[in-house]
Amino acid sequence: MPKALSHIALIVANPTRSADLLTGVFDDARLLHGENPTDSHPEASVQIGGTTFVLVRGNGPAMRNGDHIAFAVSKAEQLACARRMDALALDYQMARNDTALYFSDYDNHVFELEVVEEGDAGELG
Repeated sequence: MPKALSHIALIVANPTRSADLLTGVFDDARLLHGENPTDSHPEASVQIGGTTFVLVRGNGPAMRNGDHIAFAVSKAEQLACARRMDALALDYQMARNDTALYFSDYDNHVFELEVVEEGDAGELG
């Protein structure tokens, strides 16, 4: 049986630009390694909330659908991310009485910042 989530790989047009976006939005995100354009499999890796995102150069999804990655955050963290998105001129939408913030990266991957009360992280939906 799996013990934990190892990483999430996302196909993106420009791994460096996507890594910059994620580290710009999430205060605790850190770049693990940048893209090496001479590598036969160019990618960058960013860690957010203990999860590693591997950003692999390629053609991402043609359009958005219902698939998304949701992070459990406090209201203060959600609002801080929204301020950083405003500074980056990144569009986002608030939903469910402002307990959910949705945004997309440059390649149509959708992320959610869901406000949960401490102790409720296991009840995400």
